[in-house]
Amino acid sequence: MARARKQAKRTRIEPSFDDAPATGGLTASRAAPKGKVRGKARAKSGRKARTKRGIAFRIARFFTYWGVIFGLWGGIAVACVVGFYAAKLPSADSWVVPERPPNIAILASDGSLIGNRGATGGKALRLEEMSPYISQAVIAIEDRRFHAHFGFDPIGFTRAMSRNIMQGRLREGGSTITQQLAKNLFLTPERSFGRKIQELILAFWLEAKYSKAELLELYLNRVYFGAGATGVDAAARRYFGKSARYVTIPEAALLAGLLKAPSYYTPSKSEERAHKRARTVMRAMQREGYIKPGSIDIANVKPGENAKHFKSGPEHFVTDMVAKRVRKLLGEVKRDVVVQTTIDPFAMLSAQAAVDAAFATKTAAKGKVSQAALVSMAPDGAVKALIGGRNYAQSQFNRAADAKRQPGSAFKSFVWLAALENGRVPSDIISDAPVRYGKWAPKNYGNKHYGQLSLSRALALSSNTVAARLIHEAGPQRVATVARRLGIKSKLAPNYSLALGSSEVTLMELAGAHAPFANGGKPATPHIITRITDTEGRSMHERRSTGAQMVVWSANVGEMNRMLRGVVEQGTARKAQVPGHMIAGKTGTSQQFRDAVFVGWSAHAVTAVWFGNDDNSPTRKLTGGSLPAITFANYMGALHQGLPALPLPGFDADEMLVPLAITQPTFRPGSNRSREELVARVEKEQPKRRSILDILLQR
Repeated sequence: MARARKQAKRTRIEPSFDDAPATGGLTASRAAPKGKVRGKARAKSGRKARTKRGIAFRIARFFTYWGVIFGLWGGIAVACVVGFYAAKLPSADSWVVPERPPNIAILASDGSLIGNRGATGGKALRLEEMSPYISQAVIAIEDRRFHAHFGFDPIGFTRAMSRNIMQGRLREGGSTITQQLAKNLFLTPERSFGRKIQELILAFWLEAKYSKAELLELYLNRVYFGAGATGVDAAARRYFGKSARYVTIPEAALLAGLLKAPSYYTPSKSEERAHKRARTVMRAMQREGYIKPGSIDIANVKPGENAKHFKSGPEHFVTDMVAKRVRKLLGEVKRDVVVQTTIDPFAMLSAQAAVDAAFATKTAAKGKVSQAALVSMAPDGAVKALIGGRNYAQSQFNRAADAKRQPGSAFKSFVWLAALENGRVPSDIISDAPVRYGKWAPKNYGNKHYGQLSLSRALALSSNTVAARLIHEAGPQRVATVARRLGIKSKLAPNYSLALGSSEVTLMELAGAHAPFANGGKPATPHIITRITDTEGRSMHERRSTGAQMVVWSANVGEMNRMLRGVVEQGTARKAQVPGHMIAGKTGTSQQFRDAVFVGWSAHAVTAVWFGNDDNSPTRKLTGGSLPAITFANYMGALHQGLPALPLPGFDADEMLVPLAITQPTFRPGSNRSREELVARVEKEQPKRRSILDILLQR
């Protein structure tokens, strides 16, 4: 009974509330399980969704948790690393942008700039003084987000590292302009992780302390552009011969292109490589909107084509010498200075043209000669032109001021002057026969002897045997004393061979020691610096006249000029004649033709010229009366264009009318270029009186 009730309860059919009419107990009892199945399916799918959400949540929580953990520890690690390398830096309180190394600006006598010397090689400019194209080019190629970042460019750094990884080597550093400035100002060139961290710290400090314009100005005045040029003004003068104020778009692109690798991209090594890099910079400028599309034919741009030639210019010999003398006068140079010199730009051009013309002759080719030097000065010793060698780019040694060579017979001027002071007169007759003093038996050139000669004629023919007799009479010590009194500073061996120029002297000494013959007997110390000031015009040094007594008696000056004029008119220096001007001088050829020298003068200038080889090897019978005399004539001919014809000391004005005994030879430097063409070319430049650098760039 009880079991029957339980069974009835288990099979009890619940009333249906559906809209559809009931179809009986059997139908209703079969419909219930379908609904139950659907409910189970929904429950199961819900459980699956909740399970997925739970897994995703757990994964997110896992990564969030460990991300925070690793982030914290990573941050602590980075802070420790930064702190470690920051501790190696000086205290932030002592961080000061170092002073820019001082510059020595060297000016010609007309005020034009010859060049700059110093660690930077140029003056600092304000950003607004520079050509705007320079900053645009640098930003476009080096740091195009310069005005947006805070010293570190994450985007640029990531891009650079990605490229390095793809190429399998370190090609890009990703450093911003501020980071590069920090490295240039405070750090060594070492490439290490620690140095990079310090660079970043200092970059943040610079960004906090200076404006973007100030940072860019500092950078452009301190960065190295190759070829010894630090700072944009020095670079512009080095590569283009002009100030950074006047740089064009292509020139600015070349300068900006150098920053990646100055020694590799410098046009002084490869113009093609420099031009290709400049075009890359210009395309970057175009992308950044600094250049309008189509405004410039980028594919054919070739800036800085004179860079190689510019470096070979003779003005570099002058600036090197001046910089050395400035340091001797002032000691350590601690601020920018301006040096006024005696150098004449037109004289420099004339001198270089004459030397170039000499090496274009067959005489130079056959003579086996590789080097030359020239120094020219006013009769008071003020140096007007100096050529220290054939090509500065190939050799920076200054042969005019620093090389000591045997002057050969050019030293006989002092022997004959000693003879006059010992009582001889030009008309005295003296034997030219062979002579021997102990083991010394000098011979004449070509072993020629002329018998009895006047003292004047013997000098014109440069007789060695007569010179030997004269030094024997006067004594070697007396000859050495005369030479030192006139200006020879080098050590002179007081022996008989001194008469033939066996003791070595510099070309500048030789020219300065002959200057008293051009100025009437007054001492003439060669000098090139007249005044040194700071950039504000305050005097730091000024040359003053010494007011020294006469070093040659005026009567002897006249006699020496008459005899030495005969050397040019009728003797060994016929090729040194300058039409319309009175010239005196002396040739010199050292033993085995190792040195060929001529020193000559007019009332306007004294000039000495040397040809020879640096290794002291003999030339092929090159004498002082050949290339040196010819180079002298070409230079002095150009220099004297438009100058009045003045008599030498000891001559009267009416003696200028006496014609030369020998017709002026024609000189053809090169294929079809006559000496007159060379003079005309140089004269054409004279009225312009531009900077030496501007003139020489157009040679």
